Amino acid sequence: MARLLADRPVDKLTIGDMARQLGHSHGAVRNAALTLVRRGEADQSGTGQPEFRANARTAAAAQTAVISPPGTHAPRAQAATARTTIPAAATPRWTGPIRRAGGQLYHPRELADLPDVEALNRLRDADVPVLLYGPPGTGKTSLVEAAFPDLLTVAGDGDTTVGDLIGEYTQADGGGYVFQYGPLVTAMTEGRALLIDDATLISPKVLAALYPAMDGRRQIQVKAHKGETIKAEPGFYVVAGHNPGVHGAVLTEALASRFSVQIQIGTDYDLALALKIDARVVRVARHLAAQVELGELGWAPQLRELLSYQKTEAVLGTKAALANLVGIAPVEDRDAVADAVIKAVGVRTIAPLTLGKQLPASAARKPPGSAVSAHRGRSR
Repeated sequence: MARLLADRPVDKLTIGDMARQLGHSHGAVRNAALTLVRRGEADQSGTGQPEFRANARTAAAAQTAVISPPGTHAPRAQAATARTTIPAAATPRWTGPIRRAGGQLYHPRELADLPDVEALNRLRDADVPVLLYGPPGTGKTSLVEAAFPDLLTVAGDGDTTVGDLIGEYTQADGGGYVFQYGPLVTAMTEGRALLIDDATLISPKVLAALYPAMDGRRQIQVKAHKGETIKAEPGFYVVAGHNPGVHGAVLTEALASRFSVQIQIGTDYDLALALKIDARVVRVARHLAAQVELGELGWAPQLRELLSYQKTEAVLGTKAALANLVGIAPVEDRDAVADAVIKAVGVRTIAPLTLGKQLPASAARKPPGSAVSAHRGRSR
């Protein structure tokens, strides 16, 4: 990849341009190009279809073979055979943290004696679809984003349509209609990973449009666009997310049978402590999570809520952050959450974050510190 860019220093090349010249899948080329950009060994431009160009460091990168850390690249067809003959223990462990596309850091966790990002990449290489399940906020989406830099995502809900997956006609600027391909078609034609988030909220009839792409056929028919047949390029991969406790989430037999590996995702409370979240609040979360496991409670704060607590505390203070933690709990579990907070923190009472009395009009108009300044002015 670096050699190709270095040989054409003035050209801006798309993923398709490079895939055709190198003879590799779009997914493999995309991963390699993004790796060069992250290392500062190539430049990326373009707001729609990304373009890549050599920079001052590209030629040097082309002279040295560099093996990326596990989980940061995903060579497909060749690796699928080679990796199956290597014991898991022989692979270097990639423990992170890994920076996701949005800039946030992901801290890998252990899965089958491997870092989770490496385990997912191995499953992708072997074309074994994965279903991740667990409460909202436990890091399912974060894990997939960290594992697959080329990821496309469909956010599922009860209103998701076949058009949201495959594509539909949209009105062009000139007034006519053009067919806009959806994320499923894009992932198939470019050999990319596709996350169906909250898949169990999507109608089974809609999900049925996905299944031919996942089985031995590896293709779909776009009936809305002249019956066009779309074939999956090497590297195309599907992973789904499922939140069992969410109202309306139904894991049908048809959906479950498409995912050979199903992984439960929970919150790593030790990680929460390492991120310097208030240890008392983490202790509350652990206690509530244990009650959820016993079936005595329906909700416990997950890592997402704990990170939100930390940010709220930094802005509004501990009292307000604790009140908000109680307030975001489901109504039926709120008393139990409040009791746990009271015992752990030592406050007398705790209630959801609520607006208080209206401030006097004079106080509301004055910015903070104005009264002190006025007083000082009168005393001079």
